[in-house]
Amino acid sequence: APVWARMKDFVDARDAATPDELWLLEHDPVYTLGLAGDPAHVLNAGDTPVVKTDRGGQVTWHGPGQLIAYVLLDMSRRGLGPRELVRLLEEAIIRTLASYRIEGERRPRAPGVYVGQAKIASLGLRIRRHCSYHGLALNVAPDLAPFRGINPCGYAGLAVTSLAALGVQTTLAAAGATLSAELADLLDGQ
Repeated sequence: APVWARMKDFVDARDAATPDELWLLEHDPVYTLGLAGDPAHVLNAGDTPVVKTDRGGQVTWHGPGQLIAYVLLDMSRRGLGPRELVRLLEEAIIRTLASYRIEGERRPRAPGVYVGQAKIASLGLRIRRHCSYHGLALNVAPDLAPFRGINPCGYAGLAVTSLAALGVQTTLAAAGATLSAELADLLDGQ
């Protein structure tokens, strides 16, 4: 909740000269529901808090071992629409995975990035005043058990994976540096 409030404050306070920002972080365990999130997709939250947010998407889990990247962009200045931003974020994730020799892919009408039949990264955005906030979550080395407490992204039985589960040993800092570089490269091409 405090980071969410800071993102909203950042968007409210920004003007045409405010530089875009990328916030990389790791959350304490939390389930988040998007604007259209159906609480029925929370199967067993246990002691983990469930927070209703203003991002798009259904339900996901955030916690230790997961890289969160909040993307605070002036989309008008960059000439980006919502679909273009989603594709750009997915591409940055796919390129990050490729640096670890993992092939990621998109799925039609199911934002995020997948490896085989399992989801490795989720997206959830909010656009206000032509500016984006919220962003993406890349599973680096989290405990995947909390995903069994939900229908991830509203899909019953959706498998979830991580870099660690795929045999990649890396840190959040290293994955964050790679993701940041890929995202900057893609945004510079806009």
